Amino acid sequence: MKKPLFILLASLPLFLLLFAEKVSAHCPLCTAGAVVAAGGAAYLGVNMVVIGVFIGAFAVSMGLWISKLIKKRYIPAQAALLVLISFLTTILPVMAALPNQEHEVYPLYISISVDYGSFLNRTYLFSKVLIGSLIGGLVTLFTPMLSRLVSRARGGKTLPFQGVGITFLALIITAAIVQVVT
Repeated sequence: MKKPLFILLASLPLFLLLFAEKVSAHCPLCTAGAVVAAGGAAYLGVNMVVIGVFIGAFAVSMGLWISKLIKKRYIPAQAALLVLISFLTTILPVMAALPNQEHEVYPLYISISVDYGSFLNRTYLFSKVLIGSLIGGLVTLFTPMLSRLVSRARGGKTLPFQGVGITFLALIITAAIVQVVT
């Protein structure tokens, strides 16, 4: 992708943000921003865990948005189930589509027995994209609570685009930490 086209695509959500009348947390704008950020990270050669953070954030925020669209409760824990389905149906296909996934794993050796040859001692491989997605999903789940804390500290008043801003800020800080640590 050419840089001018990438810059145009990356600036589209910001352009839409300027002309939006009302924006709620976990809306299509937030999810589009997460997708643009993940695409930009892949374009710039960022760590796969960081890409996973943004993909996980996109999947969870889309699940939260869809769960708010369905007004009637048909089953117990309907919202949580929709978020889980959104997460799985987004992350698993994306993981399969990303190149070189067989080299992007963390090994974790778990030793339960003192006997090295025991069947209890195993090395497990965890996908970096999956780990990042879980981190990004958790950050996205907790940012509405952070937004409510900010509103409560301001006497019930919200800042313009507060939910989206806090979500993006938390994801950017998380991605920066993950990039440095991994």
